[in-house]
Amino acid sequence: MTTSSSEATEDTTLRSSVPPLRLWVKTFLIGLCMGSADAVPGVSGGTIALIAGIYERLIAAVTAVTPERGIYFCRALLPVDGGTSPRRAVVVLEEIDIWFLLALVAGVGVAVVAVTRIVHVASQNAPVVLYGVLFGLIAASAIILLRELSIRTEFQAAAGVVGFVVAFLLSGHITFLERGGLLVVFVAGAVAVSAMILPGISGSLLLVILGQYTRMSETLSNFIDALIGLVGGDPLAPAVELGTVVATFMFGGLVGLFTISRLIRRALDANRRATLAFLVALVVGALRAPITELSTEYGVTWSVEPITTFWYAVDLDLDGV
Repeated sequence: MTTSSSEATEDTTLRSSVPPLRLWVKTFLIGLCMGSADAVPGVSGGTIALIAGIYERLIAAVTAVTPERGIYFCRALLPVDGGTSPRRAVVVLEEIDIWFLLALVAGVGVAVVAVTRIVHVASQNAPVVLYGVLFGLIAASAIILLRELSIRTEFQAAAGVVGFVVAFLLSGHITFLERGGLLVVFVAGAVAVSAMILPGISGSLLLVILGQYTRMSETLSNFIDALIGLVGGDPLAPAVELGTVVATFMFGGLVGLFTISRLIRRALDANRRATLAFLVALVVGALRAPITELSTEYGVTWSVEPITTFWYAVDLDLDGV
């Protein structure tokens, strides 16, 4: 049985572990930037973390979350091994940098909800503009990444070819992926969220490749609307149906964050150039996705005439200088 003095000491330990408000706000703002970057194909949230100087801390916090620490945390709060011990629980929380993760995840979550709302509105009212913007973001990201890529061996080149082929094939109009069941949503969440912490490739880009980007944007936006509608007396069934998809995606994201992300990190450590070649090639191959969507869903036709007309006009203008 603990005494009042020991309880006071443990309470003081818990309070002292909480960072000051300014650090919460700073981390939350970085999370907002990371979430905004990851919610649109192009810039990676991992790149934002790298620029903000928290990337190593983020990786350390994610890899510190292990089943062993989870069991130890639960045992510290249960009446076993001599009774409960909030101090031991606080030690575990500090080891996984929990306050940093909570503030960062909160910022990412707010940004993702806001950006997906914009994407949802754009997909309903200006889909051609939306996919045109997505193509531009993916292309710009591909150009930047290709400039930084250096292939020196046949194995690295082969990894790039495999990445391009995989992305190109999956970026086609594959109906069973676009309207797949919860298993597809789970896999999409695992792959996308695990990629969010990697510099260079956006998690939402992988959703584009898997045909889940607009689907998940619309689902999340509709789910928020359904939750708000419950306050006004709307039926519960739509919120439950949409919430099941969102929860499946989030659960897949958690699984991917603590499994696939570790595999990718190991691949980077084992052969960084080949892994980067594969990831960059995914970006290049994903350029097919917005083009396919515009062609099949909205009947957009493609022509080089506007480009040739533009260059012809530029040429005439230069001749007159």
